[in-house]
Amino acid sequence: MTASPPLAVVTGASRGIGRATALALAARRTRLALIGRASDELDSVIPECTEAGAPELRFFPADLRDLEATARAGAAVLGELGAPDIVIHNAGVVHRVAVEELELELFREQLDVNLGAPYALTRAFLPALRAAGRGRILFVGSISGTLGTPHLSAYCASKWGIIGFMKSLAEEISGTGLMTCAVLPGSVPTRMLEGSGFPPRMTTEDVARTLAFFALDAPLAHNGAVIEMFGV
Repeated sequence: MTASPPLAVVTGASRGIGRATALALAARRTRLALIGRASDELDSVIPECTEAGAPELRFFPADLRDLEATARAGAAVLGELGAPDIVIHNAGVVHRVAVEELELELFREQLDVNLGAPYALTRAFLPALRAAGRGRILFVGSISGTLGTPHLSAYCASKWGIIGFMKSLAEEISGTGLMTCAVLPGSVPTRMLEGSGFPPRMTTEDVARTLAFFALDAPLAHNGAVIEMFGV
C-alpha cells in the first residue's frame, strides 16, 4: 500500500517567505493546508502551488490575530485532513514604532500574530502529533530574536519569545518521534523589510529551501535547533 504524500500546514503563505515555502514544498509533492486570511495574493498562490506539484491543497481561513479562531482552523485541519506531518509557523507582522509611541493595540497585534498564533496552532495539533508518533514543527523566527533594534521592541520580543517557546517544546517532545526547530533569517526582500534601512542579504527562496530541508530531510536529532541565516 502506497503511503500518502506528507501533509504540511503553512501559515502566511500569501507572499514572501510563506509563498516561497509553499512552492518549495509543492515541488516536493507535499500536500498543503494553508492557514491565514483570504486575499487576492493568496488566490494567486493556490494555483501556483498546484502547478508546482502539490497533489492536494486546502485553504483554511483564519485571522491569526484571533487566537481562538486560529485554534479552530487547526481543529478544522485535523477534522478534514488528519494530523499533519509538518507545521510551519511563518505568518508575522511588524510595526516600527518607538516604545513610548507604541500603542497597546499594536503591541498586542505583534505578540498575538508572531507568538500567540504559533502557540495556539501548536497546542491544537500536538495531541494528534503525539498520537501519530511523528511530526515536525518549524518556527520562522528572525535574527531580531537574538538582538535588539530601535523601534522594533514588540517585534523583537515576539521573536525572542518564539525561541524560548520552541526550546521548551523541544524538551517536552524529546523522544516522541516529533521534532521542532526555529529558522532565523536576516534581511529578506519582503514587505516587512521595507522601510528598515537594511538591504536584503538573502532571497525568500534561500529561506524556503532551508525550511523544506528541515521539514522533510533533516535528522530528528535537530530537535531544539536554532538555525541562524545571516546572508551573504
